[in-house]
Amino acid sequence: MDATEITIELAGKTDAAFIRDCNRAMAMETESKELPLDIVTRGVERLIQNPAYGFYVIARDGEKPVGTLMVTTEWSDWRDGLFWWIQSVYITPEYRRRGIYRKMYEFVKQRAALDPDICGFRLYVERENKGAQKTYAALGMHETDYYVYEEELKDKKA
Repeated sequence: MDATEITIELAGKTDAAFIRDCNRAMAMETESKELPLDIVTRGVERLIQNPAYGFYVIARDGEKPVGTLMVTTEWSDWRDGLFWWIQSVYITPEYRRRGIYRKMYEFVKQRAALDPDICGFRLYVERENKGAQKTYAALGMHETDYYVYEEELKDKKA
């Protein structure tokens, strides 16, 4: 099986459980974090119900979902446009290294080409995830001069 048999489309409500499970698996694999089922379920469903927040893309082998990613937006006043942030990328283990992320990224780029407000793509990746970094570079992305900082407001949603 290679990526030519894989279809890519926008995810819908019926994909929420698969996306939730992928998000939880990714957090465990990459950061050894166990994400609370109820919070992730609400988060996935909320994005699907609110297209202004972003959208999910899903890869399928026939009817079977095998990968997903999320796109959210960031307004850039410097460019008078929107960056699409690619997040929550997950391919099920048995389907990895078969070009599925490449197909999902091309799908996202094709959608962006239809919207004159989209000025580029961004993502963040774990420093130790050299395989993903090579994949992103091979697709034309490059490391920026910025670090990402955050402060979580833990008492807001838990």
